[in-house]
Amino acid sequence: MADDGGWDRRSLLRGAAVVAGAAATTPLLGKAATAQGRGSDADALFKAGKFEQAGRAYEEILKTDPKNLHAARRRGYVGLLSNQFPVAEKYLKMALQLDPADRDTNYYLADCYIRQDKFPLSAPHWQAIGEEAYAKWFAAVRGEAYQIHGDIAQMPFLQMDPMPLVEASVNGGPPKRFTFYTGAPNLGMRASVAKEAGLSPVSSQKIDFENGAVWAHYGILDSFKLGGIELRNVPVGWSSTESGEDVDTDSDGMIGTWVFYHLLTTFDYAGRSLILRRRTAEMARKARAAAIQAGAKPLPLWLAREQYVHSTGSIAGSGSRVVGVNLGGRGESAAVLRGETAERLRIRTDYDRPIGTFAQSHPAVTYPCYPTEIRLGEAVAKEVYCETHPNGALDPFGFDVPGAFFHCFHKPYNITLDFTDMHLYIARGKMQQ
Repeated sequence: MADDGGWDRRSLLRGAAVVAGAAATTPLLGKAATAQGRGSDADALFKAGKFEQAGRAYEEILKTDPKNLHAARRRGYVGLLSNQFPVAEKYLKMALQLDPADRDTNYYLADCYIRQDKFPLSAPHWQAIGEEAYAKWFAAVRGEAYQIHGDIAQMPFLQMDPMPLVEASVNGGPPKRFTFYTGAPNLGMRASVAKEAGLSPVSSQKIDFENGAVWAHYGILDSFKLGGIELRNVPVGWSSTESGEDVDTDSDGMIGTWVFYHLLTTFDYAGRSLILRRRTAEMARKARAAAIQAGAKPLPLWLAREQYVHSTGSIAGSGSRVVGVNLGGRGESAAVLRGETAERLRIRTDYDRPIGTFAQSHPAVTYPCYPTEIRLGEAVAKEVYCETHPNGALDPFGFDVPGAFFHCFHKPYNITLDFTDMHLYIARGKMQQ
C-alpha cells in the first residue's frame, strides 16, 4: 500500500486540500473477486449502497457456500460500515480462516479493532499487510485509550475560513489552534507542538507527500483537552521534513474522525462552535430531541475505511444516493463530484477553467461546476459552486459515491454525528441545547 497512493492518512498530513478527502480517493485495497451467481446480485446491492439488503444476500450465499471468501469478507465489511462490531468480527474472522493472508480481510479487521479501542489486537493485522509503522504504533498502546473526563465542551470557532479553528491544550500546555476534518483519521499536530509536549515516536516512516517526502511519526499523547472535556492516552501523529521542521504552519494540529466517534459531536457551523458531549443514552436523547425539534430527520450514518463519514443525499435530481459528508477542512466548493457524475447528470461544468491541485499526494485536476441542487436530508443548496473530478473513482470504497459534501455546504446548519445509533442529524441554524 505504500506505493499505490491509497493510504489516506499519508496524504492528509496537512488536511488542507478539499479533494484530499473525497475527490480523488484511490481505492485503499485491491479489487476483490466478485462472487458468482447470486453473489452478483449481492454485489449490485452493495455497490448501490443498499447495505442492509446486501448483507442479507451475502448471508444467503454463505448458507450454501460457507467457503465463499468474498461473501464472508463483504458481509463483515457491511457490518463494519454501521459499527456492528460483533457481526463484523464474526464474518471477517470467517474470511480470515478461509485465507489468513487476505489483504482486505486483515485491513477490515484492523479497522474493526481500532474502532473498539482494541489497538493491540489490530497490530498483527496491520503487520500482515505490511504496515509495520501502524503495527508498532498500536502495539504500544497500553491500558484504556481515549479515556474521557468531563461531560460537555463547547468551543467557539476562532475563525471560520479558510478553515475552522478551535483552541485545545496538549499535555496541559498553553492553548493551541487546532483545525478539524473528518477526512483525516487520528489526532495530528505539528512537529514543533509534539516536541514542546515532550512526545517521542514509537514508530516512524518516510512517505511521499506532494512533490517531496516527509517523515510521519506516531506516538501516544497523555492528555488532550478541549474545553470541558479531556481525553487521555490518545494515539497521535505528527509529521516533519527531513530536517525535522514543521510540514505546515496553518494551524497547530488537526482533530480527525477517531476523536469524534468517541463522543457525541455537533459541528455547529451556524453557531460557529464545536460541541462535544460524552456518549451517554441521556446525552444522545437530548441531542436527538433538539435536532428533531429544529426540523432534522435522522439520516443513516456509515463509516468507511477508518474515517470517512457517509450518509444519503442527492445531486441534481439524482435521487437518494450514498454521499460523503466531510466536516471541517477547507475549500471554496460546497461539494466535489466524482467520475462521470457531472456529465451523466448534465451539470453545467466550466472545462475552460481547470483547477490544479493535489489529491492523495498526487497532482489532480478538477473543474468548476454548478448543479441545480445538492441536498443532504432537508439541507439544500441551489446553483452553488462545486467541483467535478472526472478522474476521481466513483467507487473508492467498493460502493458508488457520486460526490461528497464539504465545508461551504454546511455553513447555514448544525450537524450532529451519533455513532451509537449511527444517525446523522442536520438542521438549519444554531444548535439549540
